Amino acid sequence: MIETHAFRAMGTGIQLLGPEDHPAAPAAAQAVEQRFTEEEQRFSRFRSDSELSLVNAAAGSPTPVSPAFAEVVLLALDAAAATEGLFDPTVHDALVAAGYDRDFDEVLAGARGSLHPAVPCGRWAEVEVDAGVMRLPVSVHLDLGGIAKGWTVDLAAYDALEAGLPWALVNAGGDLRLVGDAPTLEIAVEDPEQPERELLRLRLADGALATSSVAKRSWAPGRHHVIDPRTGAPAETDLLQATVWAPTCTQAEILATRALLEGSVAAASLRCAVVTRGGDVLVAFQEAA
Repeated sequence: MIETHAFRAMGTGIQLLGPEDHPAAPAAAQAVEQRFTEEEQRFSRFRSDSELSLVNAAAGSPTPVSPAFAEVVLLALDAAAATEGLFDPTVHDALVAAGYDRDFDEVLAGARGSLHPAVPCGRWAEVEVDAGVMRLPVSVHLDLGGIAKGWTVDLAAYDALEAGLPWALVNAGGDLRLVGDAPTLEIAVEDPEQPERELLRLRLADGALATSSVAKRSWAPGRHHVIDPRTGAPAETDLLQATVWAPTCTQAEILATRALLEGSVAAASLRCAVVTRGGDVLVAFQEAA
């Protein structure tokens, strides 16, 4: 049997799953919530006092950063290089121009600024991080939402083990990590256009899954949160959704973004389940290339 603890953070629902009636469950739940509270404060672009907001406000000047912040930025820059810029942490201004300029609940309620033309991206190679100090180019700002969430999921899962659980699954809105001596779990993949409908189930024995979708966080026709750095505009892709397996949730987040932007050809090189705009579901869980 499985016990679930649920709460909200980073604009989504968070779940901790572990063995039922385990004495360490309360401590594990507290540790996981604390982890998300701390990292949301560090990486939220919707809080003016977050470390991310302070770094963005200082663009053009050297700025001291915490070791955790530097770690995630370096992971994002490595991902940008590995994906030839398809994963780009400098899409912040393009997101704002597309209308995602505040917490998503407020965006859906219509509380957003005017829409603007696409903003160029691709300046990640100019971001400098060295010895706890970073410098953003003038007029360049970071968005670390997806990778920071995946990184936090990874840390929180191990926090639950350190609190005494023999195994744990941390799920942040469909982006999840399974650690410890866990049973094989069935993970539902939802229909991107009808979230209450289950498309299929994937069996997960270890590692992580992350999902990227152009339908889930959408506020107008052609307006969603997945920016194509090649155009600076919301991505136009033959996929509605990509769910990708990787050893860590951090890696899965990166690969899910890559898959969505590459389109259905991504199924040839990733362990993934993708949903096309035509409604086809392609499942390719062979070893990743």
